[in-house]
Order: sequence, then C-alpha cells, then structure tokens
Amino acid sequence: MSWIDAIIYGLIQGLSEFLPVSSSGHLALLPYVMSIPDPGVVFDLMMHLGTAMAVIIYFRREIFAYAKTLTPALANLKVGGETRWFTRNFIFSTFVSIFFIVCLIGVSKMARTPWIIVFNLSVFGLLLWLADSRNRKLSKHLDSPMESGMQWKLAGLIGFAQAMAIFPGVSRSGITLSMALFLGMRRKEAGQFSFLLSLPIILAGILKEIPDLMKEGNTSSLSVMITGVITSFLVGWITIHFFMKLIGKIELKYFTFYRWILAGIMAWSLLR
Repeated sequence: MSWIDAIIYGLIQGLSEFLPVSSSGHLALLPYVMSIPDPGVVFDLMMHLGTAMAVIIYFRREIFAYAKTLTPALANLKVGGETRWFTRNFIFSTFVSIFFIVCLIGVSKMARTPWIIVFNLSVFGLLLWLADSRNRKLSKHLDSPMESGMQWKLAGLIGFAQAMAIFPGVSRSGITLSMALFLGMRRKEAGQFSFLLSLPIILAGILKEIPDLMKEGNTSSLSVMITGVITSFLVGWITIHFFMKLIGKIELKYFTFYRWILAGIMAWSLLR
C-alpha cells in the first residue's frame, strides 16, 4: 500500500466514522472499487485510532470531568450527581457492548463480503430514517437521561446496538444514534454519547491487535499506516465539529439516501 492509498483510507475513515454511513463498510469496499489490496483488520483498527484521537481532543473537557468521577461513581453507588450517573451508565453500556462483541466476533469475520455490506447499508439505513422520524414526532424527549439516574434499559440497548456495528455496513454511529433516537433521547445528547461510547471499544480493539502488528516488523508499512492515522485524525476532528452543529437541525434521512445510493452502485458493480 502506498502513502496515497493510506491518505485515501484515512480520508474515508475520518469522514464516515462520525457520519451514519458506516466507515467499516466504506473501508471494506475500497479494495473492490479502487483495486487496492485489502489492508486487513489491523489497518482498519489503526484508522479508527485516528478518529478515536479526534474524539478525545474534541470532547477533552467532558472526558476529563467524567474521568474524575470514575472512582467515586463506583465506590458509592448511592451517591448521585450528573457526572457520576453518566459515568455509571457509560460503563454499563460499554460492558454490554463488549459482551455482545465477544459473542458475535466469530460470525462477523464471515461478513466482510460485498453483498452483506450492501444488505447492511440498505436495511440499517432504513432503520436510521425510521428512528429519526419517530424522534421528531415525539412530544416530549428524555431530558439528559444519562445524567439523571441509572438507565439500565437505555444504556443497555445502546450498548447492544454498538456491538452490531462489528458487521461492516451497519455503521457504529448510525446504529447507536438510531437506538438512542428511537428511545427518545435528544439528538445532540445522542450524538455526544454515541461518539464517546466508541472510545473504549476502539482502544481495546487496537490493544488486542498490537502483538500482530509488531510481528510484521515492516517499518515501511508502519510509516504508511501512520500517514493514514494522521489523515483520519484531522478529517475526523473536522467532521465531529460540523456534525455536532448540524445534528439538531438536519434530517438524518439524507444519510439514508446516501447509503441506498452507495448500496445500489455496489450491487450494480457486482452484477456486471
């Protein structure tokens, strides 16, 4: 893989990770569309490292505030407080994600095929539209639910939804936003929780793959990978900035249309 290929991968990752269009689906499709050799799961995870860094930098104040309450939140569960409740819900949601990812990881390895990606882009795009439409029609939304008490159902279902994103084409941000909006969360809070929830899973996945990465011992491939990471970080930060400003204003059905167009183009190319 060349540096240009890495920049393309980083650009696609940075744009699609935080938009509900499936970054893993786009990265899995690139080898078919551009005749670039599939760099594999390790490279995909490193691209996610760049976007994870973008989340950390963009939400640094919130992350620092929640991190300070980590020990107190777990030490005395009877003591409340907005940041402590958020931390507890966040931990529970992450635990649920990890549990179901472990259960589904074997099946997901067989799902990196073009037709399954086409299916996931189409079906989960429709779910995003339906969830957004339902959320807009709600007369009353949940008011900062993750900070108001222990939300077992809400946090658990969002955690489960994130685990489903292990299948390419589903979209991690798309499926978590769909679940959060369907259950009545306000759009901006749903977006922030979705972005923050990605951090533990991405970082854990990267740590898991480090031994395999080091075995390669190819400094050239590492330098190319670093180029992709930097690109995904810069583009990811810009994408977060604008998406957080737009999420309360735009209808998510436009992302559904994009997913359907992408799925249609992919299906047409496969049938040729």
